[in-house]
Amino acid sequence: TKLRASDGACAGVVNPVNMSACTFDVGANPQGLAFDGANIWVANQDGNNVSKLRASDGAPQPGSPFAVGSLPQGVAFDGANIWVTNFSSSNVSKLRASDGALLGTFAVGAHPSGIAFDGANIWVNRDAFSGNTVSKLRASDGTLLGTFAVGAGFGVAFDGANIWVTNLGSNTVSKL
Repeated sequence: TKLRASDGACAGVVNPVNMSACTFDVGANPQGLAFDGANIWVANQDGNNVSKLRASDGAPQPGSPFAVGSLPQGVAFDGANIWVTNFSSSNVSKLRASDGALLGTFAVGAHPSGIAFDGANIWVNRDAFSGNTVSKLRASDGTLLGTFAVGAGFGVAFDGANIWVTNLGSNTVSKL
């Protein structure tokens, strides 16, 4: 492992041939990731929490990990807050990015997985076996603004103008 001489911290990719990389301990069965401008947030599915690591050196941040719902999977950053899908709780958690404080939990239907932010709203899709929908929540207060039929969704992304959702099993994507 390549370490920084000044403080012994992992310095990054070590060997370009085998792409050795630094690893950092988080919780059990890490799933989704998000970057908040300074930190990496990791959904720890089997720990029912999210870890917050300083991106520059991977150091755990004070209070980390932070409790969320059951089986967290997706993570998104809205400019001030971290949003986490809780697969078995059928909701999303909103945490203040600065300190990890839980600001709210919002119902979205069974088995939410993917999540994205469009600049004003949070988009959450439900897995292929739980409704084939994507829900739109107002990021400021978590109000459900609508639920839209899509294919068997898992991934969701915002392209600057539209929401895109994967349709597992049909080899297609949906554009809203």
